[in-house]
Amino acid sequence: MADTTQTTPPARHRTDPTDPTNPTGPTDPGDGSGLPRRSVVRALLRLWPYVRPVRARLSAAAFVAVIASCLSLVIPLVLKWLVDGPVADGDPGGVWLGGGYLLLLGVAEALLFGLRRWLVSRPLAGVEASMREALYRHLQRLPVAFHDRWPSGQLLSRGTTDLQMLRQFLTFPLTFLLVNGVTILVGGVLLLAQRWSLGLVLLSPLLPLLVLCSVFEAKYGRAARRTQDQLGDLTTVVEESVLGIRIIKGFGRHRSQARAFKELTRALRTTELRKARLLAWIWGVNTTLPELALGAALVCGTVQVADGALSAGTLVAFLSTALALRWPVESIGFLLAMSNEAAAATDRYFEVMDEPAVQDEPAVQDGAVVRDEPVVRVEPAVRDEAAGRGHGGGPQDAPGGLVFSGVAFRYPDAPPDAPPTLKDITLHVRPGETMALVGATGSGKTTLTALVPRLYDPTAGRITLDGRDLATIGRAEARALVAVAFEEPTLFSATAAENVLMGAEGAGEAELRRALRVAQAEEFVAALPEGTATQVGEQGLSLSGGQRQRLALARAVIGRPRFLILDDPLSALDVHTEALVEAALRQVLSATTALVVAHRPSTVLLADRVALLSDGRIAAVGTHHELLRDNPEYAALMSGGEEGDR
Repeated sequence: MADTTQTTPPARHRTDPTDPTNPTGPTDPGDGSGLPRRSVVRALLRLWPYVRPVRARLSAAAFVAVIASCLSLVIPLVLKWLVDGPVADGDPGGVWLGGGYLLLLGVAEALLFGLRRWLVSRPLAGVEASMREALYRHLQRLPVAFHDRWPSGQLLSRGTTDLQMLRQFLTFPLTFLLVNGVTILVGGVLLLAQRWSLGLVLLSPLLPLLVLCSVFEAKYGRAARRTQDQLGDLTTVVEESVLGIRIIKGFGRHRSQARAFKELTRALRTTELRKARLLAWIWGVNTTLPELALGAALVCGTVQVADGALSAGTLVAFLSTALALRWPVESIGFLLAMSNEAAAATDRYFEVMDEPAVQDEPAVQDGAVVRDEPVVRVEPAVRDEAAGRGHGGGPQDAPGGLVFSGVAFRYPDAPPDAPPTLKDITLHVRPGETMALVGATGSGKTTLTALVPRLYDPTAGRITLDGRDLATIGRAEARALVAVAFEEPTLFSATAAENVLMGAEGAGEAELRRALRVAQAEEFVAALPEGTATQVGEQGLSLSGGQRQRLALARAVIGRPRFLILDDPLSALDVHTEALVEAALRQVLSATTALVVAHRPSTVLLADRVALLSDGRIAAVGTHHELLRDNPEYAALMSGGEEGDR
C-alpha cells in the first residue's frame, strides 16, 4: 500500500464557492451568490501583456471594422439623395447611378469585414497558444502542495475551454464593443442632424437600456462564473471515470458514477438555463425599446411629411439610419454576455497564474555561490566500513551522505491545530550506504522521502546532501542529484524507451539497456510488439503492474544518481522477479547513497541499516537483525502483526 494515509491532504473534487479555502478566491457575501467579486474591465485588462505583441494588427482590424460599419451609415445618405433627386425627378440614369453607389458601398463593407477577420485570425490564435504554453510552464513550476489541492479537471478546463472563450472574445466582442459604440455615436449625430426632434424620440431608450444592461451584467457575470466552475467539476468526474474505469467496472459502480455525473450535469444545465433566461430578457428589452422608439419616430415623421415639414427622402434616410443602428443596439446584451464570460475565464486563468511558483534559485550560501562538488565515488571497502559502524545515525558521524537534522514538516493545507506529519527527524545515511525506512502505514515514510528531491520543503530543520544544505541547492540541481522511484509508478503516453530515458537527459542506448537489465525489464520490453519503441498507452495501462514498476525503477537508475530514493519499489513483483531485481539492485546501491522505503523483509535485507519511523519520529536505527532482536514494534512490523491495527 502507498504510505500516504494521514500524510497528504485530500484533493478537492468539487467546487464549493462558500468554502473559504476554495481556489476560486475570496467571495462577496453581500450578493448571495457566494462567487468572487470582481470588475469586468479590471479582469480583462490583465490580458494586455499577452495582447500587446499583436496590438498593431488588432488596432488595424478595429480601424477597418469601424470604417466598414460607418460605410453602412453612408447608405441612408445615398438613399436620401436618390429619393429626393432622381426618383422625384424621374431620372432613370440617376437611379442607376444611385444603385451603383449602393452596390459599391455594400461590396466595400463586406470586403472590409473580411479583411478584419484575416487581420485577427492568425495573431489571436498565437495569443491563445502563448497563454496555454505559459499556463503549462507555470503548472510545471508550481509546488506539489498546489496540485494536492486543485482538482485536475479544474486545471484542464482553464487550459482548454477558458482559453478558447478568451480567443473568441478577442476576435469578436472586443472589437465590436468599440465598433458598435462608434457606430451608435456617429449614427446618433446623423439622426440629430437630419431631424433633431425625431432623433430625440429615437434615442430616448438609450438611458433606460444602459441601466438595464448594468443590472444584467452583474447577474450574468455571476452565472457565467458558476457555469465555468461547474464545467471544471464535470471535467474532473469524466477524467476520474476514464482513468478509474477498471475500478468502476470491477466493483460494479457504474450506476453510482452515472448518478454523480447526472447530478453535476443537471446543476450545470440549471445554471445554463439561468444564463439563457437572462440573455433572453436583455435581448428582448434591447429589441423592444428601440422598436417602440422607431415606431414612434415613424408616426411622427409621416405626420411631418404629410404636413410638408419634412421631405420623403429625409424620412427614408432617417429610417434607414435608424435601421442601421438596430444591430449595434440589440447586440449590446450579447456582447456584454460574452465579455462577462471572458472576464470569468480571465479570472480563472489568473487564479492559477497568480499562484507563487517554486523559485529555482542558484545555490547561495553565506552570500557566495556554492560550486558543485565532485561526485563521491564509494569504493567497496568504504562501503563495508560504513556498514560496520553500527547504528549511531547521528549527523556528527560524517559530513557526507544524506543528513536530516531536526527536520519537521506540516502540509501547507493541514488544519492549524493538526500535529506535524514529521517531528524532529534526525538521521544520517552515510556515503555509499543504503538505509531502509520502515514504519506503519501513516507514519510519514513517503512524506520523508518526498523532502529529498524537494517536492516539499521542511517546515523546520535542514537536510544536507554531501554537506550541502538542500535549501541552498536549486530544485533543478537537487533533482539532478536525486533519483526517485515511487511505489505507484507513473508512465506517460510515450514509448517504453522514452519513459525510461526521462530519468537521464542525454542518456543513450547503452545506458537504456543497462537500466532495463537492472530492473529485470529487458526481456519483457524486447517481447513487446515494437520493443523499446512500443507505445505503452496512457498511464502505461497496456502493461501489468509489475511491468510498470520495473520501467519506473529503470527510469530511476538510468542516470547513475548520487542519491537514490526508492519507495517500496518491488511491491508489485512476483517472488522470482523480485529476487532477480534485488540481485541487480545490490550492484546499483553499492555505488550510490540510498534511502529505501520497505515493507517486506526481503527489501529490508538490501539495506545496510534500518530506520524505524513511528508517529512521525525516528524511533530506532540499527541493522535489521539488531532491531528484530531489540525492538518489539519493528519485529511486529516485519511479522505483519501490527500492520493491520495501524
